[in-house]
Amino acid sequence: MSRLVLGVVTGVILVLPLLAPAYHVLLMLPFMAYAVIVLGLNLLFGYTGLVSFGHALFIGIGAYTGAVLTTHLGVRSLELMLLASAALGALIAAPVAALCVRYVKIYFGMLTLAFGMVFYTFLLKFYRLTGGDEGMQVLRPTLLGQDLGGIPKTDYLVGPYYYYSLAVLVLAGLVMWRIVHSPFGLCLRTIRDNPTKAEALGISIVRYRWSAFVISAVYAAVGGALLGPPTGNVDPTLAYWTHSGNIVFMTLLGGFANFFGPVLGAFVFIFLQDTVMAVVPYWRLIFGAILALVVIFAPTGLMGLVARRRPAEVARA
Repeated sequence: MSRLVLGVVTGVILVLPLLAPAYHVLLMLPFMAYAVIVLGLNLLFGYTGLVSFGHALFIGIGAYTGAVLTTHLGVRSLELMLLASAALGALIAAPVAALCVRYVKIYFGMLTLAFGMVFYTFLLKFYRLTGGDEGMQVLRPTLLGQDLGGIPKTDYLVGPYYYYSLAVLVLAGLVMWRIVHSPFGLCLRTIRDNPTKAEALGISIVRYRWSAFVISAVYAAVGGALLGPPTGNVDPTLAYWTHSGNIVFMTLLGGFANFFGPVLGAFVFIFLQDTVMAVVPYWRLIFGAILALVVIFAPTGLMGLVARRRPAEVARA
């Protein structure tokens, strides 16, 4: 049944540019970028049991890597942008993770928040390098070596860029599925559930947490690189702590206990945010109320509600 639902959803996403208004198709672009990001975050959060409040650091790294490559270095290949973002994200995550994963619970969260705010301050204050609060321009990248500069930007985004982002999301999802269902993923869940027992079994807790952190950072950097081209600009707010809160919110909203939960959370967040922002100016207040309701009535997220209803329906049958 779940495979059927997944196939139907994939089919709808594939034909969406042919059926939906361009505005709604454009909203799918940040969704797909954030879906990549939360897949990585959930490896750290849902499977390892560590909550990061500074993951926007790596989103900013990916976004600014794309901006520097296209604007200052003349590199327009999106493939190179994604690879460079992933490599730089891993390079910076390695020492950050080495320090942070030695701590757990609120101490881990506060350390990641501190590193994120240091990077945000760097982006904001070093104006000559980063453009300060004005950000940096991201030029239109080429896709698979094809220069598509001759077509209108909207057509470019709802056509080639849309399907390219979808391909990246599918590939990221397949790789993450393999990771979490591998012996490595099993070790992460053991560490999450009972670190004392995991250590007694000979599992290096620090090394596994470090690896999960770095993989999560790579996903965040790749997602950040995908966020730049649709808007044509990146700015320091991408690395601000509230942005980290947003992706944690997405993960909670969808349900971190389910593999596809964070992806659903990203989808609902993006479209609900757009709807609420169009109606009321204090949309964050509404989101806070929704999060409170989710925690109270659906602590396992939206996917948890679906999973809870399904056994009940089977029992009634």
